[in-house]
Amino acid sequence: MSEDKGLRERVTRQGEEAIGQLAQQLLDNPMVSKALSAAFESRERAMRAQEVAMGALNLPSATDLERLTRRIRGVSQRLEGVEDGLDRLEQRIDGLGSSTAIEKRLEAIEEALARIEAGLGAQRGSGG
Repeated sequence: MSEDKGLRERVTRQGEEAIGQLAQQLLDNPMVSKALSAAFESRERAMRAQEVAMGALNLPSATDLERLTRRIRGVSQRLEGVEDGLDRLEQRIDGLGSSTAIEKRLEAIEEALARIEAGLGAQRGSGG
């Protein structure tokens, strides 16, 4: 088994080296380089022609759609930030709206004032 594995690895490595050498030789060949350059230039021209044609038909191109998608993602992220801020603000407002220590203290003061007024009213009524 280990012989098969070693043989397989060696054949794989030799195959990879041969493919790498072939690719390098093809890239070094001026004729292949020119053909690749021409193919890429043709692709670019075709893409530009497609964008012009889509624009003439008033249809969005792939580039337009990609740009729109990026823009929507940006708006979505900003909207999430605004929503988070509103959630925090709502929590703070809810915290202020609940019965706080200040409100309890004010209620106690009002009760004390009511007792004092009642006591003063009783003293006045008794002629005091």
